[in-house]
Amino acid sequence: MDEPGAKIPGAGRQGQVGQPVIRTYLEMRAPLPSGPRSAPHGAYVERLEHCPPEFYRLLYAEVGRQWSWFDRLAWSDAELAAHLDRPEVKVRVLQLNGAPAGYYELVTHADHSVEIGYFGLMPHAIGRGLGRWLLGEAISEAWGTRPERVWLHTCTLDHPAALPNYLKAGFAVTKTERAGASGTTD
Repeated sequence: MDEPGAKIPGAGRQGQVGQPVIRTYLEMRAPLPSGPRSAPHGAYVERLEHCPPEFYRLLYAEVGRQWSWFDRLAWSDAELAAHLDRPEVKVRVLQLNGAPAGYYELVTHADHSVEIGYFGLMPHAIGRGLGRWLLGEAISEAWGTRPERVWLHTCTLDHPAALPNYLKAGFAVTKTERAGASGTTD
């Protein structure tokens, strides 16, 4: 999930059974009331003050492997370091029983919004109820900075539960678009 208008990961190929890749933008304009969420057994979020490019690349590759994430794999260590060293970028790692199991990236924008730029679980963590909890942690942290809105986008190459999970968490769809420069997935 990069800036609006950025290349959609996997946009050069079709979605399931020749279907076009559709990107969906979602936003939340106010935090939803929620009680404290207890972490699943053995899970916690690690706040990285500095994320080494090599570790970020590992997270990105392992989380995105099934979902056609590839754009940042081509970034050099210097490019990744420059991105990760920006004060408006925060990387958080889901740890499960002492090992990485997923991550999210928050990006604060000049328009007083916070983007959940990347969010996902590693294959061994999928289907264990961790996604909804981790999304709650990302949303809570994003609202902690008092933005005007929290937003993200997903596409039809992402996990099938991604969009329903975002909607259940309180996000509303603001826009959808086909992948590709001219409305095609060339």
